[in-house]
Amino acid sequence: MNDPNGPIYWQGKYHMFYQYNPNGAFWGDMHWGHAVSEDMVHWKHLPMALAPTPGGPDKDGVFSGCAVIDNGVPTVIYTGVNPETQCVATSGGDLTGWKKFAANPVIAAPPAGLEVTGFRDPCVWQEGDTWLMAVGSGFRGKGGAVLLYESKDLRHWSYLHPLVTGGMRTGASAKDPVDSGEMWECPDFFPLGGKHLLIISTERVVKYLLGRYEVRPFTAINMDNRDSQVVLIRRHFIADTMGGIDYGSYYAARSMTNTGERRILWGWVTEGRSAEAQRAAGWSGVMSLPRELKLLGAQVQICPAAEVESLRGKRLGSGDVAGDCLEIQAEIDPGNAPRAGLKLRVAPDRSEQTLVYYDRDLKLVCVDRSQSSTDASADRGMQSGPFLLGRGEPLRLRIFLDGSVVEIFANDRFCLTARVYPAGPRSTGVALHMDGGTAKMVSFEAWEMRPISADRLTS
Repeated sequence: MNDPNGPIYWQGKYHMFYQYNPNGAFWGDMHWGHAVSEDMVHWKHLPMALAPTPGGPDKDGVFSGCAVIDNGVPTVIYTGVNPETQCVATSGGDLTGWKKFAANPVIAAPPAGLEVTGFRDPCVWQEGDTWLMAVGSGFRGKGGAVLLYESKDLRHWSYLHPLVTGGMRTGASAKDPVDSGEMWECPDFFPLGGKHLLIISTERVVKYLLGRYEVRPFTAINMDNRDSQVVLIRRHFIADTMGGIDYGSYYAARSMTNTGERRILWGWVTEGRSAEAQRAAGWSGVMSLPRELKLLGAQVQICPAAEVESLRGKRLGSGDVAGDCLEIQAEIDPGNAPRAGLKLRVAPDRSEQTLVYYDRDLKLVCVDRSQSSTDASADRGMQSGPFLLGRGEPLRLRIFLDGSVVEIFANDRFCLTARVYPAGPRSTGVALHMDGGTAKMVSFEAWEMRPISADRLTS
């Protein structure tokens, strides 16, 4: 599995669709899988939602998209590929049966005259009686972009203009335009705390742009009657700040609609082991824990949804913490230590361990995986993201450890998801980490995390 698709709250339940290959633990032949939950934590699998239609516009894959409620009718909008087109399907009742629009695709190609690097992953919302669609794209040799469309019925769409554009990395050259920032995938656009947030996936990380969404009327000549004028609407997003949603093994983030005042975000937790190891394990990819987004001033806050606390099991004392399925909360005074944080998945002989720490000089939160596994097939590269502790501010870590998955939240404003694959069954220890200096543990709490099902995968 990979990208979350069309997460939506409907008739008292949370529905998650996702990219899914039913044929094996590898990418390809993409369908939409489907699961349902009453609490965003415990999930029940439902029948496949969407599969490629032979000879149809999605014959080579049902790619990513979103879900909305159109006058009481659940509707999904997604990308069919080869070529990339936008398609529609509808459902009723419990969302287990879907009917594709007979005249798909509803958008057959990118706007004429634009040399784009991609055209996929629609995000749809409604303003009054008008539907808007943001499509992930980019301009050749320039950078990523989000293209904006409008419709009255979700079937007939008109291209407006780019909602926002960006630049690619200076001197970047990549076979895949996503890797250079020349293409933005999986746009998600929504209001947050009086501003608007645009989430994009590019350069293999998930970023956000925070700013102002302006809807302005303007007068234009009526081309059918040049003696008259018409009033049109132009929509623009002006980004004030940019930041990171997650700096690690996390991609294709998509937020959940119809959740009231809460904005819940999901992401695909990518693999860090070889393709051969994934096939041998029989599974690949996992969904992140639900995260709640808030805006405090100009700062985007990212926290685990409160519902995940329902998984807390036995509370562990600070002197006996070990395990591969834990929730950890630690407050660390870094003192004058150049690096301070925690050691996770520590083997008794220290042959395996994962370091999570704040680097004072580089102003980074880092995950050092160089000793995470003695398995040569596992990714052991360093992962890090920019983070600045204020003067006197402690490092507050909240970490969810589940088998190979490590989801790290720092001070409610930084996230990094890592994958680690210790080979030793006893690599379960937890300890304070510091590189010289006077760092100290101010507080520490930990709980065993209960599995959500009896067939928990542990690799």
